[in-house]
Amino acid sequence: MENILSRRSIRKFTKTDVSDDQITSLLKAAMSAPSAGNKQPWEFIIIKNRETMNKIPEFHKYSKMLSIANLAIVVCGDSTKAFKRGFWVQDCAAATQNILLAANSLGLGSVWCGLYPDEEIYPQMQELLKLPKDIIPVSLIALGYPDEEKPPSERFDENKIHYEKW
Repeated sequence: MENILSRRSIRKFTKTDVSDDQITSLLKAAMSAPSAGNKQPWEFIIIKNRETMNKIPEFHKYSKMLSIANLAIVVCGDSTKAFKRGFWVQDCAAATQNILLAANSLGLGSVWCGLYPDEEIYPQMQELLKLPKDIIPVSLIALGYPDEEKPPSERFDENKIHYEKW
């Protein structure tokens, strides 16, 4: 519970590199996410190239932190592997959340930048990364060692809980 409740969106990073072992741990966590029909439609693109990372904020205004992040992971879904129409998006969202939680447990900072279904953003990411047409970029996660501290947020709201019916 502590890891879940202490996870925050981090947008400032130090210059310390994230190790390959840490990246592998993040991807193992991602691929441990639940998947509808166990189709596991996810694919992952690791971006470390500074030139590529600097191009993304040109079309995604909420990704400016990439200029100082150590790396980014783009979580993509293979739309041909959906258990039922659209379930691949949920699978990729679960994989994204697992990366965020794993990053926090490893002492890394991360922030989820949405791509899909924004029709002005995700096609540009497809083009930048030269993705096949059936591979849809769902989320972009900026990662690195945090250069900011944020207290846990208190989002629990009893007014959002309903039993049996609305």
